[in-house]
Amino acid sequence: QVQLVESGGGLVQAGGSLRLSCAASGRTLSSYGMGWFRQAPGKEREFAAAVSWSGGSTDYADSVKGRFTVSRDNAKNTVYLQMNSLKPEDTAVYYCAATRWSSVITNSNDYAYWGQGTQVTVSS
Repeated sequence: QVQLVESGGGLVQAGGSLRLSCAASGRTLSSYGMGWFRQAPGKEREFAAAVSWSGGSTDYADSVKGRFTVSRDNAKNTVYLQMNSLKPEDTAVYYCAATRWSSVITNSNDYAYWGQGTQVTVSS
C-alpha cells in the first residue's frame, strides 16, 4: 500500500510559479511510475504530467508542455511538479498518483494509488 500526500498548492498570479510536492509513505516509490493529474471545477480529471520510475522518461499534456516539469527524487520518496508561467486555466485541484507500471503512463485508470489533492488557483 502506498500513501501519497501532496503539498505546495496555493494562490498565485498569472505568470507566476508554484512547485508541488508529492511525498510517499508505506512503500518506496522507486518501482512505481508517477503521474500528476488535475481537475478543474465542473470538469473531468485530466492528465498533466508523468514520469517513469527512474525519472528518465517524462510526458506532458499539450496544455502544460514547455511550462511544467515533472521530476522525482527516489531517495526522498518524493515527486515534484514545477509549474511556471501559470495561467488562470491551470486553476484546479492537482493530484499525484502512483502506477505499478514503471514506464510513463497517461491513463488515470492505470493508477492504483492517489493523493488527496492540493488546490492551485491562478488569478488573472
